[in-house]
Amino acid sequence: MDLDKYKKAWENQPEETRKVSKVDIYKMAHSKSSSIVKWIFIIGILEFVLLNSLYFVVDMEEAYNEYRQLGLYNFMFYSQFVLYPILFYFLIKFYLNYKSISVVDSTKTLMDKIIKTRKTVKYYVLFNLLYVFIFGVIVSIATLKTHPEFNSKQILVSIIVTIVLLIIMVIILWCFYQLLYGILLRKLNKNYKELAKLEELN
Repeated sequence: MDLDKYKKAWENQPEETRKVSKVDIYKMAHSKSSSIVKWIFIIGILEFVLLNSLYFVVDMEEAYNEYRQLGLYNFMFYSQFVLYPILFYFLIKFYLNYKSISVVDSTKTLMDKIIKTRKTVKYYVLFNLLYVFIFGVIVSIATLKTHPEFNSKQILVSIIVTIVLLIIMVIILWCFYQLLYGILLRKLNKNYKELAKLEELN
């Protein structure tokens, strides 16, 4: 959909032709937006299912024993009551963003919904990155407490190594999300710009 060429030819078209052409272009933009937002929802569901399927391949009893030794069992148990509702909230938001896109939406309304979808994905990614970082910090602190024999220098080295590893882990996860959602968001952003150009033709 090359709106730059379309815009140049716009003034040379009869008024009636312009209206028909604009409706056709809007339908294309709507279809693309709806498809992209739908895939964001589908990928969110697949990600949630995939991560939770790890319970079937990881020895969770052994993992919880490790948490008990670190004194983090209660933290791990009760944090699930916070984590899962938030994840479900984002999945519901993805779904509602998809369902809210209607064929009768005006160009301005559709643009607003695209912005809303982009913000939802942004907050979802930020939440996951923040959770991983905080979780890593808590586990690292608990691990250090199990080594009272460490002197100040060893503690300092452990803290620096932990911070570096957490930063690397967060960067890798961020790159993963950029691959997972970034392509769709770039397409959605491109569609937003095309709709903005279409709005200028009014």
